[in-house]
Amino acid sequence: MRTSIVALALCLSACCVSGRETDEGLIPPPPGAAAPATTTATPPARTTARPAAPPAVPQPAPAPVVGETWGGAAIAWRTPAEGLAEAQRTGKPVMLVLFTTWCPHCKNYSRVFEDARVAEASKGLVMVRADADKDEATSSKYQPDGGYIPRTFFLKPDGANSGIKASDGRYGYFYDERDPAPLLAAMARAKREITR
Repeated sequence: MRTSIVALALCLSACCVSGRETDEGLIPPPPGAAAPATTTATPPARTTARPAAPPAVPQPAPAPVVGETWGGAAIAWRTPAEGLAEAQRTGKPVMLVLFTTWCPHCKNYSRVFEDARVAEASKGLVMVRADADKDEATSSKYQPDGGYIPRTFFLKPDGANSGIKASDGRYGYFYDERDPAPLLAAMARAKREITR
C-alpha cells in the first residue's frame, strides 16, 4: 500500500511538470511552449518506527596498548621526589622524562621503553617520569630550551641538569621517538660521567 502511494505521488509530480492529465493519459504541452523542466522527485522519508535497540551487553575492558606502560614492570619508575631522594642516597644519575597523556609524540616515545635493552640499561639509573600537566613545578624547573614534550633529562644526584642532550638543535632534550639507539647512548654516557 505504501509503495503504491509513493508511486502515485511520483507520477502526479511528474504530470504536474510535463503537462495536463486526462482520462486518456498525459496531454503534452501546447506547441511553442517552453520545454518542460525535468525534476527528480525525492520519495518522502520513512516514518515507520524502528524497534528499540537491544540493551547494551557489557564488554570487557580493552587490553592496554603496547607502550602505554612505559616498559611496564621491567622499569622501576619513581616520582620526582622519590627519585631525587634515591639518587642522593645511591649516587646514581637520574633519568627524568617529562610527558603528557594527550601528546602523540609521548605515546610514540613510551614505546621505546618497551625495548629490552632500554629496560636493562635503566637498572643503572634512577628512572623518573612526571606528567608535565600535573607536576608543573618539575616541568617548569627543567625548561632550558622550552616547555615542549616529551623532554628527557639526565640529572646529577643533587637534581642539577648534567647537560647530556639528544642533539644541539632547537629541541635538545627530545630523543628519537621510534629508535632507542640515541637514548641508549645517552643512558650509557650518564652512567659513565655522572655516577659517583
